[in-house]
Amino acid sequence: MTLHAAPGTGPKPMSTWTVPNILTVLRLLAAPGVAVMFLYFHRPWADWFALALFALAAITDFFDGYLARAWKQESRLGAMLDPIADKAMVVIALLVITGYSGMDPWLILPATAILFREVFVSGLREFLGDKAGLLKVTNLAKWKTTAQMTAIAVLFLAMGLEYVREAASLRSHRALIEALSDIGTSDVSVVDLARHGGNYVWNFGLALIWVAALLTLITGWDYFRKSLPFLKDTPK
Repeated sequence: MTLHAAPGTGPKPMSTWTVPNILTVLRLLAAPGVAVMFLYFHRPWADWFALALFALAAITDFFDGYLARAWKQESRLGAMLDPIADKAMVVIALLVITGYSGMDPWLILPATAILFREVFVSGLREFLGDKAGLLKVTNLAKWKTTAQMTAIAVLFLAMGLEYVREAASLRSHRALIEALSDIGTSDVSVVDLARHGGNYVWNFGLALIWVAALLTLITGWDYFRKSLPFLKDTPK
């Protein structure tokens, strides 16, 4: 005798809009939001707001994966959106920082390496199609993402401090003093912090982004090495 499950007693499909997936979508939306800060706010407020938004989004990168595993809510949608959100955050933030930093060559070189790797690996995954599963995220790749986001957050902080420092050097002008007061940078303690700490923070951020670029290239080479057997032409 064949037993049939009673109607409505079978396993229910998991909702797409789980908390982990919502966090991932919010992180994806935060990526262009970082650039939008510079359209609607004056500096240094744009720097501070971009830093806060980027930092909050980066934190969700940990929590969405952790919660998905802890609550057994891993989904195909989340697996697809998570790396896209990470790459969007890093690429857009680097473009903004590079543009507002005066095209510092010490930033352009590692930023170029990071962008090249991300585009290359994305194209590699697309080419491999259903075999792209062999390019699973490694622990080193996770450290790479952490290094990238930490470096970018530090660089946003340095940009805000540098802007305050440059404005403070011109405070002898009465009109500028009023402008500084309006944006909240006339406080001596803030100006002193910017003057003495801005360069140190920027150099620290540059060191971190070079480390991130090195990890990025290493993981890119690892993915390429793993994909080589699938890139060879088969004899006709």
